[in-house]
Order: sequence, then structure tokens, then C-alpha cells
Amino acid sequence: MKLLFVADPLDTFKIHKDSTFAMMREAASRGHTLWACEPQDLVWQKGSTVQAQAREIRLTGQAPEWFTVQDTRVLSLHEVGAVLMRKDPPFDAEYVYATHLLTQAQREGARVFNRPDALRAHPEKLAILEFPQHIAPTLVTRDINAVRAFHAQHRDVILKPLDGMGGMGIFRVKDDGLNLGSIAETLTRDGRQTIMVQAFLPAIAAGDKRVLLIDGEPVPYALARIPQGGEVRGNLAAGGKGVAQALSDSDWALARHLGPILAARGLLLVGLDIIGDRLTEINVTSPTCFQEITDQTGYNVAQRFVDALEQQLAAGAQAGG
Repeated sequence: MKLLFVADPLDTFKIHKDSTFAMMREAASRGHTLWACEPQDLVWQKGSTVQAQAREIRLTGQAPEWFTVQDTRVLSLHEVGAVLMRKDPPFDAEYVYATHLLTQAQREGARVFNRPDALRAHPEKLAILEFPQHIAPTLVTRDINAVRAFHAQHRDVILKPLDGMGGMGIFRVKDDGLNLGSIAETLTRDGRQTIMVQAFLPAIAAGDKRVLLIDGEPVPYALARIPQGGEVRGNLAAGGKGVAQALSDSDWALARHLGPILAARGLLLVGLDIIGDRLTEINVTSPTCFQEITDQTGYNVAQRFVDALEQQLAAGAQAGG
């Protein structure tokens, strides 16, 4: 079966930890053919279908030349077995445009994971607003006075942009309010850009946990990303230490509540970010941590993901007759 990965440039992959690479490796081990393109390679024209200038790749398993190109051609997305949208944030206008092209591909018969309409409906910071019972005190605004009032109420807060990843642009302002105005002005671009502000959760000292949901079911291990060296951010890209651990009772409860809801919307793979027992993000664009969990626990996350993908494809084929 042909699998088309819509992703970042292949030469930027860090294969020792990249989850898309782990998916590719597992899929290739089952005999699937790997194709890759970038969002800018997607094209639609009247009288035709959504197509991509794509490369067939074969994995070598060795960095830095971890793949070889077997073929380059234009593929119609509805002719491949599955399209996997794995482009990293930012969740900007170009990302949204790519999801609209993928929605058109779906109309033409393509199978796209995660569903592009579900990607649009779940921006990763804002998706948590649907589940207020699970989140910390939170404010979404571009009003600097509202930010000041929220800080006055909660005294210790985290400010972050809505379109970042890997801990970029995250600031903590403690009780003294030092630099609150400057940070709020910078992040909101003087009130022109909406941001999120949340009450600081001391449980971050034990890690920002990534809990993976595959077809609505939680992987039994989370990766706790623990801040290092005085950092407030646990993100691995910001120097956090990743420690795999069994899900806690509260992790299980939260995952089992959200899992069926999100799976029913066409989100095959979701990454919940949890601090303590509070939900902080719902990651749907390109959830990671496959390899870290597998390396530390022996639980093969990529295997379970490809199992779920194949089951979805088989079910779709049966439904289509």
C-alpha cells in the first residue's frame, strides 16, 4: 500500500527521536511503500484532482543519509492508500490552506489522517476550552488590561502565543509582576494578537506529561517532560528531560473521557499535555514522543499506531463495499 506523508523537509528529521520516522519505519517493515511531500507540493486545478509532487523513499536507517529516493512523480491523493498529515506547527494560514486542499482530496476519495476538518477545528492551545472541567484557570485575550487583571487575581501566571510549538514564546510572571507589561505587549503585539494566559501549575516540577491517544485509546505510558536548569518549560526542544512513566489514575480518567470524543471526530492520533491533573493542550497536528516512550519502556507506540491505521483503512474498505 502507498502511504503519503505530508511533512516537513525530510532532511530536517532527527531520526533518533522523530515520531514520523518511527511511523515510516514500522510501515515499511510491513511492506508499505513510503511517499513524502511538503504542504507546498499540494496542488488542485479545475478538471483535475488534488495532487502532490512526491518522492518515493526507502529507509536506510542510518543518519544523516537516512533515506534514498526511489522515484519522483505527481501523485493523485485519492489513488494512495492513506495520506498522513504530519506537518509541524505553526498553525498559520498556510497550514489551514493545506487542510482545505486535503479536505478537497477527501471529497475525491482520499483517506486522510488526521481528518483535515478536525485539524482545523482543534487549534492546539484553544481546543482545551471545550473541556473547562479539566483545565487550570485560563484567559484568552489580546486585551493587555485583561492580562493585568488576571495576573492580579492569580499572582503567578504563564503567558504563551497561540501558534507556537516546542515551548517557544512561553513566559512566567510571578507575584511581583516583573515585566508583565512588556511581555504582554510583546506577545500581543500591542493588542493586535490574541494570546493565552494560565495560572501557573507547581506540578510542572514533576513534568509536563504527553499522553498519546490512538484511535481514542490511551497508550499506557506517558512521557513526562521535566524542566531542567531553572527553566519553567518542560518541552524537549527547550531542554526538558523526557522520562517515560505509567499513566496515573487521573491521566487514565482524563484520557478515557476525551479519547472517544476526539476519535469520533476523525482524530486518529492525539497528544494530550497534562500538568498534574490539569489539561494544558490537545495536540493534533503532529503529536510526538513515540520513540522516547518505546526506548524507555519497550512499548512499541509506532506498531500500535500502524495497527490502528490499517484497521481504519480496512474498515473503510469494507464500508465502501
